[in-house]
This record gives sequence, structure tokens and C-alpha cells, in this order.
Amino acid sequence: MKAVAEKATPDTTDFKSVLGRFCTGVTVITAVAGDEPVGFTCQSFAALSLDPPYVCFCPGKTSSSWPRIRGVGRFCVNILAADQEDLCRGFAASGADKFDGVRWVPSPNGSPLLTGSMAWIDCALDREVDGGDHTIAIARVTDLSERRDAPPLLFYRAAFERLPS
Repeated sequence: MKAVAEKATPDTTDFKSVLGRFCTGVTVITAVAGDEPVGFTCQSFAALSLDPPYVCFCPGKTSSSWPRIRGVGRFCVNILAADQEDLCRGFAASGADKFDGVRWVPSPNGSPLLTGSMAWIDCALDREVDGGDHTIAIARVTDLSERRDAPPLLFYRAAFERLPS
């Protein structure tokens, strides 16, 4: 088999354009640090293993929320529905009170379970792996449930999209 010559590192614009063609769902990762709820929007989320049940996601290394959640060691992954775009944007903002006006109840592990989420997954952090400008967080699933049947919030080519009816 003939070896393929490696190209130089791809241009950032090309990288974003090509990878942006991969449609993702949108989640909000939440925990309670001390007595304060904390969370962030995360679209880099995936199932990792069925046995044992693991998920993974990739918070940015510049995130101010992830270190607080990491310190707790347990969190809830809230899977967002198509009608929760505003919630997604609110949890993506830096520096704001992300929970201002947001309704939630404690999940079984005590993390914020956001009202209106399609489903939730309670997790315990297992380990982290370096992922360049992100961290790859691997977590054991401790509990989960569907909450409502609704179309998902999707992100595709730098914009929110909806499944056709």
C-alpha cells in the first residue's frame, strides 16, 4: 500500500467549515458548586461506552464553569429541545448569571435539571484527557431519564437548525 503524504496543519477557517458540516445536538452541563448552581452549553457531547455506561464531552480550557463543575465531581447533562435556543444562548454567555430566570429542580445527584429538557443524564467524572485547547471529560453515567418527546435543538454550520416535520 502506498503511503499518503501528510499535508501541513489545516487552516482554522477550513477546519471549522468542514467540521461544521457535522450536525450536533446541544446540551447544558450543570452542577451545584457550594450553594450556587453553575453550568455551560456544550455541543461536543457523545455516548462513549455501553458497558460500563460512559459519556464524554469537551469543555474549552478557557471555560470558567468547567473547573467549578470538575471540583464537584458530579453533574447533570441536560439535552435541549428545539424550543430551548434562548436557554442554550444564555448558558453559552460568559460572565452573566446564567441561572437568572431559569427554572430547575435537583436531579437525583443534586445537580440542576433544567425545566423543559428533553432528557437528562446524571454523571460522575471519571477522568480527563488533554485535547489541545479543550479537555476531554469522561464520565460514568449514574442515572438518566427521558422527560418529554420533542424535536432536538441542533447545531449545524454555525447555526441552529430544526428537523423537518
